[in-house]
Amino acid sequence: MDHTSLADRPIGIFDSGIGGLTVLRELHRQLPAESTIYLGDTARVPYGIRSPETVKRYSLQNSMYLMEMGVKLIIIACNTSSAISLYSIRNALDIPVLGVIEPGAKAAVTATRNGTIGVIGTEVTIKSGAYRRAIHSHNGGVVVYEQCCPLFVPLVEEGWLNDEITEAVARKYLKGLIRSGIDTLVLGCTHYPLLKGVLTKVMGEGIVLIDSGIEKAKNVKNILKDLNLLKRDNKNTFRKYYVTDSPERFIAVGRRFLGEPIEDITSIELTSLEMAI
Repeated sequence: MDHTSLADRPIGIFDSGIGGLTVLRELHRQLPAESTIYLGDTARVPYGIRSPETVKRYSLQNSMYLMEMGVKLIIIACNTSSAISLYSIRNALDIPVLGVIEPGAKAAVTATRNGTIGVIGTEVTIKSGAYRRAIHSHNGGVVVYEQCCPLFVPLVEEGWLNDEITEAVARKYLKGLIRSGIDTLVLGCTHYPLLKGVLTKVMGEGIVLIDSGIEKAKNVKNILKDLNLLKRDNKNTFRKYYVTDSPERFIAVGRRFLGEPIEDITSIELTSLEMAI
C-alpha cells in the first residue's frame, strides 16, 4: 500500500457508549478532512462499573473490530478504558493507539496556577489512579484531589444539563474539591463537557475546566502530522457509526453530544471476535 492511501484511511474511535462523541466532535472541528469510524459499545455500557478484566476484554474487541475496518489510528475515547486498557491494546496492535488521559493531564499541569488540581470521573477511572499518575509524570509536586461522580452520566443522557437537580448533585459531589482550593478541574469522563455550565456555576468562575476531547484532538493532529498521515483534502471523506445495540437512542441522544445529525449508522455484534483475542 502506498503512503497516500494510508493517509486516506479513517481514524477509528471507540467508547463504551455515547460520551466519546464529544471527542469526535472536536476531531471533526479540528480535522475536517479526516474520515472517521466511531464504535459505541451501547449493548455493554457503562464500563465505569465493570471489573478491569472485563473492561480490557471489551476494549480489545472494539479495537479488533476497528482494525478490521482498516483504520490508521485508534482513539480510546472512554476514560475508563484508557485508564485500564491502553497499554495492553498498544501491545496487541501495530498502529498508533491513543487514550484521552495523557493530553488532559498535561493540559491541567500547564493550566494550574496554585499547583492544586481536581479530577472527576467514573468510579473505575478514579480508582485506577491513571490521572494522578499522568499528572505527576509532568509535575510531581502538584497536589491532586479526585472525586467519582457516577450520577453525572445518566443526568447528561437524560438531557438535564442545566437542571436544578443536576446542580444539586454537582454541589454534593464537588463540595470537597471546593474546600481543597483547586484552581483546575479535569473532566475525566467524556460526558462531563456537556456540564461545563453547571460545573462553572458550582466551582466558581475562576476554575479552569480541562476538556480531554479538545486536548485529544490537538494531540491526534500533531501525531498524524509527525507520521505524515494527515489526509490532504476533503475528497471521499466519510463518517460512519457502529453500535452494538439498537441505534435509535444513540441517534437521538448522540446528536446532543455531536452537535450534528448522526447518519450512516449500523448495529453490529462483537461476540464473534471473542475467540480472536
